[in-house]
Amino acid sequence: MNLSRIRPFQLHIIIMRQLPHMLPFISRFRSYSDNFETSTPTGKFAFQMMGAVGELERNTIVENVKMGMKQRAKTGKHNGKLPLGYQAIPEPGDSSKRSKQVVVMEEEALIVRKIYELYAGGRGLKSIANELNHSSYKTKTGNTFSTSAVKEILNNPFYNGKIRYNRYENWSNMRRRGKSTEPIIADGRHEAIIHDALWEKVQFLLQKKSFTPSRFFDGGFLLSGLIRCPKCGSAMVANRTQNKTKTGEIVNRLYYSCGAFRNKGSSVCSANSIRKQEAEEEVMNRLTLVLSKKSILRAVVDKINHRLTTRTLPLQSELSHIRSQLEHAVNTKQRYLDLFEQGNVDKSLFTGRIQEIQAKIIKLHTEKTRLELELAEDNTSPVSFEQVHELIRGFNQILTAATFEQRKTLLHLFIKQITVNKSKKIDTIELSFDENLNSFFSSHPVAATADSFQCKQERNRERIEIAI
Repeated sequence: MNLSRIRPFQLHIIIMRQLPHMLPFISRFRSYSDNFETSTPTGKFAFQMMGAVGELERNTIVENVKMGMKQRAKTGKHNGKLPLGYQAIPEPGDSSKRSKQVVVMEEEALIVRKIYELYAGGRGLKSIANELNHSSYKTKTGNTFSTSAVKEILNNPFYNGKIRYNRYENWSNMRRRGKSTEPIIADGRHEAIIHDALWEKVQFLLQKKSFTPSRFFDGGFLLSGLIRCPKCGSAMVANRTQNKTKTGEIVNRLYYSCGAFRNKGSSVCSANSIRKQEAEEEVMNRLTLVLSKKSILRAVVDKINHRLTTRTLPLQSELSHIRSQLEHAVNTKQRYLDLFEQGNVDKSLFTGRIQEIQAKIIKLHTEKTRLELELAEDNTSPVSFEQVHELIRGFNQILTAATFEQRKTLLHLFIKQITVNKSKKIDTIELSFDENLNSFFSSHPVAATADSFQCKQERNRERIEIAI
């Protein structure tokens, strides 16, 4: 047991939760490598102390590694993965091949130069991503280019011969919110792909365009991220356009458009826009219809129950067949063992045959375990109409009384996805309810909504899913 890999809160879980369940089945828990046992207060104390020492050792190692990486950056050496346009090769004359040299990959460097030249020529991020994708260029990881990928390349000083490190601090907790105010910028030992004049021009243009445009629409989009593109399946996002009528009046038109198209261009997908007002009215009307008519809801629940009782039949049939094969294989193995004990079978033939049967038994056991897990995870119990009706009723109470932000959060919490057909009309709305959400709806439905929604990811219970 390597205690340096166990953090204090994990030690608490192991000692206070796991060991009490284990101790009734074992006389004591003893570590032969660290010479302690938890059957005594002293042993438990030693376990905790060794874990704390291990945590200190681990943190010291992490700190030393960070210091080493900072020093590498300050001396012009790169850390981590190389960006598009570069590769690491062993340095000439280094027999150990541990020391690496960063060199330019000309076929990828052409893409980088093209991105910088297009942006310096006045092209936007989406336009550049679209052209790159139409030309079948790929990122370092083999994906299509997006606006964020293009912007990351334009912002990376590595292409100008610099090393940037410590851009973000406390990444494991803060992610991109933990942006460092003083990142390390040093002259690198690698060859620059972008010369100073082009780099400075691009940075000037980026700075000039880095402002938040004024909004010409004060409303919100309830279904952004829920509606799925009928062509590629990506989430559809907000899209606004301004048009002039024949009388010269400016009209704001609001749509939901494919997020992949908005981010990566027409080479990946098309807009497939659906009018915001029509989509939201259709969704709300359909929800209201289901909420108001028990006959429709009962038909939906009956359909769900029929699907639940029939979808596991193939798995049950396959499991029964596997069990039969497994029993036959075990019996065959036993017969060969009996024959061998009686001396009625050749030893070489027996060994080969036993190995074949044993391999088959292991394979059948694995398949049997997989099927049993699938059946155990599958919810085959019928869905209660009363339970679903109560969930829907509470859903409707919040939906009609909540503010816009609460309604949007509610829809995102309980709507799994909304599909659109080829005619760009709402096709199905998939709702997903937790089995214990009846109590959630029954207490302070509106006031506690925002706080209660934060517990979404903490719930991992059986869910009721319906499509309307």
